[in-house]
Amino acid sequence: MELVAASKMKRAQQTALAGRHYAVLLAEILASIAPRVENVSHPLLKKRPVKTRGILLITTDKGLCGPLNSNLFRVITEIEGEAKFVSIGRKGTQFLSRSGRDLLADFSIDDQVTFREVRLVAEFMIEQYLAGNIDTLEVVFPRFVNTLVQESATVSLLPIPDLKTMIESLRSHSKPEENERPATNDDREMLFDPDAPSLLKALLPLYLNREIYQFALNSKASEHSARMVAMKAANDNASNLLDDLTLEYNKARQAAITQEILELASAGSST
Repeated sequence: MELVAASKMKRAQQTALAGRHYAVLLAEILASIAPRVENVSHPLLKKRPVKTRGILLITTDKGLCGPLNSNLFRVITEIEGEAKFVSIGRKGTQFLSRSGRDLLADFSIDDQVTFREVRLVAEFMIEQYLAGNIDTLEVVFPRFVNTLVQESATVSLLPIPDLKTMIESLRSHSKPEENERPATNDDREMLFDPDAPSLLKALLPLYLNREIYQFALNSKASEHSARMVAMKAANDNASNLLDDLTLEYNKARQAAITQEILELASAGSST
């Protein structure tokens, strides 16, 4: 299981890193459009009183991955106020059902996460938001830091504060050296077809789909990394236990042999 998790971890990490280029390109497109659009009106940008929070919980389908899921559950238990939940992963669905929380829907995704699977989740959350069933969209997921470290993160996606924050969020997926570059203003003359406001409104749902997709990729990389570390620890513990038991067995065997020799020697001397 350690070797299988290691191979899946490598593939998941590569997939998560490959998505950075798309995020950077989408950020540059939005950065070019944003200065040319004034007074954008879109339901995803409107702020409203928060009565019911919408929480998307991303967990694993299987266990044996250390404290990865339990750390996420601890974040959920600390949520105060009215909230409705949507889960990705069997473990999260079971936890929300057992704890009696309001579960709107549950989804599952494969180890090789596809954008089509995640888009269904994102579209469902957007529909719930536009219908007024939830007033926020927050994602709770295990953020991949490195092979040994996975952090439980909570990211708020809806309502979108402003275009600048959205662009900075996309740029945060880039490499550190790319993220440190100063953003340049694109002063070229552009002709948009359709017009810039229509294009921007079409890109807002794409931004949400892209963010949730990246979170799902992070979750898979975290899952396989945590499982590999947990299985390595289990393997090492089993090896140590086997060594200890082998030593105890050899001691008992040597004691039995010594006892038999002493009994034979005593019997010979008595005769």
